[in-house]
Amino acid sequence: MLLSATPPPGPRPAQEARLYEEAARHRGLTPPRTHPPASITWLGPAASNPALAHRIGGDPAHLAESRRWIEAAVRLPHWGKAHMPDHDLDAGWLLHHLSLAYRWIGDALPDGVRALLRYKLLLQGRRMYEYAVASEGGWWSSSYWQNHNWICYAGLATAGYVLGKEEWTERAKDNLGTVLDLMPEDGSHAEGVVYWRYGVPFLAIHLDLLQEAEGIDWWGRGGFLSRTFRYRLHQMAPGFALNVDHGDCHDRRSGHSAALYYRLASQYGIPEAQWMGELASGELLWQEAAESGVRPGILPEAYLEHLWYDPSVPSARPTETRAFFPDLGLLAARTGWDEDATLVSFKASPGGGHKAWETSAKHRAERGWETLNQGHHHPDSGSFVLVSQGAFLAVDEGYSNRKRAAHHNLLLVDGQGYADEDRYHVYKDIPYERQARQRDVLVSADCGWAHATAEVAAMYDPGLGVRRLDRTLVFTPSGRLVLLDLAEADTEREWTFLLQTDRPTEPQPDGSRLIRSGAASALVRRFAPLHASVVSEATEVEANPTSSTPELRLTRTLHTLRATTARSSHGIFLTAIVPGAEPVPVERIVCTEGQGVAFGEETVLLSPVARRIRTSAVSADAAAVLLGGDGPYAVAATRLELDGRVLLDVPEPYTGKVG
Repeated sequence: MLLSATPPPGPRPAQEARLYEEAARHRGLTPPRTHPPASITWLGPAASNPALAHRIGGDPAHLAESRRWIEAAVRLPHWGKAHMPDHDLDAGWLLHHLSLAYRWIGDALPDGVRALLRYKLLLQGRRMYEYAVASEGGWWSSSYWQNHNWICYAGLATAGYVLGKEEWTERAKDNLGTVLDLMPEDGSHAEGVVYWRYGVPFLAIHLDLLQEAEGIDWWGRGGFLSRTFRYRLHQMAPGFALNVDHGDCHDRRSGHSAALYYRLASQYGIPEAQWMGELASGELLWQEAAESGVRPGILPEAYLEHLWYDPSVPSARPTETRAFFPDLGLLAARTGWDEDATLVSFKASPGGGHKAWETSAKHRAERGWETLNQGHHHPDSGSFVLVSQGAFLAVDEGYSNRKRAAHHNLLLVDGQGYADEDRYHVYKDIPYERQARQRDVLVSADCGWAHATAEVAAMYDPGLGVRRLDRTLVFTPSGRLVLLDLAEADTEREWTFLLQTDRPTEPQPDGSRLIRSGAASALVRRFAPLHASVVSEATEVEANPTSSTPELRLTRTLHTLRATTARSSHGIFLTAIVPGAEPVPVERIVCTEGQGVAFGEETVLLSPVARRIRTSAVSADAAAVLLGGDGPYAVAATRLELDGRVLLDVPEPYTGKVG
């Protein structure tokens, strides 16, 4: 597709119109004569989009426009200025785009321009290749789980195939095979949605090049690419426009790649991906382009949209409302897909996810290589994001350079967050044993409930003596949340519950707090502890999201609700969050063993550690019993008796619907 500029057969009027529009978008700009202080990645698509437009339609104006940007790029002695000139993202982007332009319109360029472009591609490709060889085991050359690796090698591969440099393509191919083998099979991505959208398209680009140039089909290798659309789908806020911002996310509107949706739809026959591609390149396109904090952004992907769109793939609106991604420990559940629906996203895993953590430890021990560069992964295991009624209610910090647990919806111990945090690479050089994980997960397509328990005690400084810090999150069929935090330490500690919002929560007469965001709202009820010191304060977060532009600073103000207990060796927080303006009865259930909350007909009973629940109506040996909807449901249960009737009695723990 890419090398030959040949899309799948069939009409593509919308994609053609997008391409022609993008090909002309920079006509009013003057190309730089010297290297700008900021990133120059955008120069690549400024040349490649009009090059493809000329290849397809033959308009000499498109040829002239492509030539303007080609000449500007080849005049620059280095690609990249502030950070790793010639050896990082700027060079990777330009190698890819200008190599395609050379392939598509090289014969139509004047001899001098064509020769200069070829020389520049050979020079920059050699610089990139030599750096990749020299830095193996260090930076992006072998950082298999992140975008710099994928982009730089895809750029090197594009240049190698176009210029006939087999040593470049072979090295890039070997790396690609390793990446595909090591990425998580569930399709999740620890860098977060924004870097998924920025980096994963280059994996698809490389696979496309490999298949066309060498006849090698690796689209099924490893399983990541075939499942990653599902991960991306379940990190969309209701209404599809915004994204959940776990990991480093510049904003909540930088997550779509219509081109990648189209390619995954075509390759794997995913109707929902086709539907999302049409939505992202149509109704959502210009608002994302205007509000996105990531450049070059979604508009320059027009060339890929044109070449990757397959009109024969059916289109279908997403319907699945529950998903769990075990490698990242990511649970996502929603009441629906319309904008006013409610979504929760809850995660806990080792740095980079389980597979990256395990594999990188082997690389370190066996080769002395550092392959896990997860600067975009946060100290956020046990945290959650809540979206409802078209607004973000419980929020994440987005992007930061000095990453801290205190910026997330987590717990502090004596005011401290995770060990070795407050830096960019919070997982670098920490002990292998310092891992968080999810257990007791209940999620299925036909179940309105969702349940998981995050184990995060290992993430705190060993000097604090934290033996247990387990957070259980339950999402009811109606979209209400129950959080149960159980903590234990060797000595008495202060335990602090954090809730981050976009504006200050409002105290209510009954001791609850009201979250507001525009017209949306949610009521926060704390049932335990009965007495806590509660304050609300502003938390400032600052970030430089790109090393290529050192002077760039993003700032964001979180409003943090802090509830702190008296000193104790044991801590418990039982919290309910009820979205919506309509009053909903919510009360604590009297339990002789376990903890319980009821919302009218929905009842949540929890005992994640002792696994013994006793009320006037329920006797269960289980981590959870969930009543209401089409239940009951049980989690890690061996026995369940309801109103004197035994519904479950089994030797091994069972999770699912009972009766």
